[in-house]
Amino acid sequence: MLTKRHHLLATAAATLTLAFAATAANAAGAFTFTTTTFQDGQMMPKKVANNQENSKNNPNCVGDNVSPQFSWSNVPDGTKSLVLLMTDPEGRGGAGVMHWVAYGIDPTKVTGFAEGETSKPSDKYVGGKSTQGVGFYSGPCTPPGVQPHHYTFVLVATDFEPNELPPGLTHDEVTAKIAPPGGPPVHAKGSAGLVGLFVKPAQ
Repeated sequence: MLTKRHHLLATAAATLTLAFAATAANAAGAFTFTTTTFQDGQMMPKKVANNQENSKNNPNCVGDNVSPQFSWSNVPDGTKSLVLLMTDPEGRGGAGVMHWVAYGIDPTKVTGFAEGETSKPSDKYVGGKSTQGVGFYSGPCTPPGVQPHHYTFVLVATDFEPNELPPGLTHDEVTAKIAPPGGPPVHAKGSAGLVGLFVKPAQ
């Protein structure tokens, strides 16, 4: 499981074509990204799953859409704003689901999000456009009878001004701005990641 988790984090970072793998290392001075809602690489609580109201009564959305708590520290030098991406690489038959796209997070003013804070729009971040078509957190709707999906959260430090990118960008549009196709990650200063597992509980 540990090997698979590290592979998925590396895959998420490769999506950004970053030159370094996402890490949750706690070494002094390292860019760190943590949560108190779940343990990295372990099952997330049912409350983080999406709810019926947001999901047009999808029977696999069995939670309350409570966004996880997040905090970060030791933001790299030169960082002007942060990007936070949540993806499910196993979703849509392996095509992936982009559950949350947030950017324009000012690290001089925001050092984290309280649990449930990003389940709705906020002036602490600029909402992009998820696969679900919204700019706020959309939790898992994992079907039953499958292995738990690996919900990957990647926090990217960038040199974009907090108000530089317009609202409503998709995951691919944001990552293309961080690292133009075929080029280096010219706007990235660092990245860190977490993985939470989820599957619809058995009845």
